[in-house]
Amino acid sequence: MQDEQVYVVDGSRSPFLKATGKPGPFAAADLAVAAGRPLLARQSFAPDEFDEVVLGCVAPSADEANIARVVSLRLGCGNAVPAWTVQRNCASGMQALDAAAADIRRSRSHLVLAGGVEAMSRSPVLLNNDMVAWLSDWSRARAIPAKLATLGRLRPGHLKPVIGLLRGLRDPVVGLSMGQTAENLAHRFNIDRDAMDAFAVRSHERLAKAQDEGRLNEIETIYDTDGNTYRADDGLRRDSSIEKLAKLKPVFDRDVGNVTAGNSAQITDGAAWLILASESAVKQRQLPVMGRIVDCEWAGLDPGQMGLGPVHSTTPILTRHRLGLVDVDYWEINEAFAAQVLACLAAWNDETYCRKELGLDTALGELDQNLLNVDGGGVSLGHPVGASGARIVLHLLHSLERTGTRRGVATLCIGGGQGGAMLVERDAT
Repeated sequence: MQDEQVYVVDGSRSPFLKATGKPGPFAAADLAVAAGRPLLARQSFAPDEFDEVVLGCVAPSADEANIARVVSLRLGCGNAVPAWTVQRNCASGMQALDAAAADIRRSRSHLVLAGGVEAMSRSPVLLNNDMVAWLSDWSRARAIPAKLATLGRLRPGHLKPVIGLLRGLRDPVVGLSMGQTAENLAHRFNIDRDAMDAFAVRSHERLAKAQDEGRLNEIETIYDTDGNTYRADDGLRRDSSIEKLAKLKPVFDRDVGNVTAGNSAQITDGAAWLILASESAVKQRQLPVMGRIVDCEWAGLDPGQMGLGPVHSTTPILTRHRLGLVDVDYWEINEAFAAQVLACLAAWNDETYCRKELGLDTALGELDQNLLNVDGGGVSLGHPVGASGARIVLHLLHSLERTGTRRGVATLCIGGGQGGAMLVERDAT
């Protein structure tokens, strides 16, 4: 039996909201519901006609176990629609799309709601193990003398919190934060501070232009319980400049590093959805089509070099489809760090790297940065880790549609030393 084609029917996302040092206005499930309701309301079918719901999320709260099911029920998909959550760190949203596409190709599903969500501002602050052990002793102490003895063992160190977000952004195998792996790449490919900061400024400039020209129509306005309105990505710094960024101190290597908060992705909350359908469902239901998911690839590499994941995941797709970098109309490479994206471009243009690391005969060449992240990226609009993989695919399809072009690649690096890439196409006009 021939595999079904996988089409993208529609999609939406929330504004990406920058963390401000305290819990944001929305839990992860709230964001996914707020972004999903207007999307489902404009469809010609009811929410309970989905075959399944797949949602990527790295760190749902304790109240959001299997967050896909929580959101699915709140969106009105009904008891009979199964829902499941996937986790592949920064690529969780893309993993959800790939999982949904795989089920459609095998005819296990024909209509799927898939995407990703993260509320990074609500990452937990945890008790350390010493405090947990002390609390256990306290709960077992019944008599007053035992309680007093236990209280006497309480020390200031017991109260030292564990910051969940910082733990999540650190690789436990190689003992490096994600920012330190970006410093590794900057050193390897001789990427200096000026290049990083120039990339960051351009990301903000492109997002500003996209907002001003109304090119982010995938965003749905959302509202909190206090009646506040959120219409746009709020991490944009319109006054960003190389001179201002140059004043920021390195974060991950304070002595000789160049990676700063200004040339790194922002800590952000957000959600993104796509509706995927089989060719038979498109024909039967007369659904509109934004584009087609052609291929997806996952790759592993040294966790200390994790930012090169897009190179290792995208290259096999290009090889399979006999494409070069110049054959892709638009690119979305998630901006975890300016240094990381620039390192990917340098690796593709480095003959030694392409031969030794990718098994190619020569360098792939130079990627035209005028076709890359044309409306900004993680440095300017943020990187809610569970959602970004879905966002870049959704926005890539909008870019192809807006320009009447055919082919795009969305790709991102993944903490732990992986990369994910997705090739999409639409009928060019």
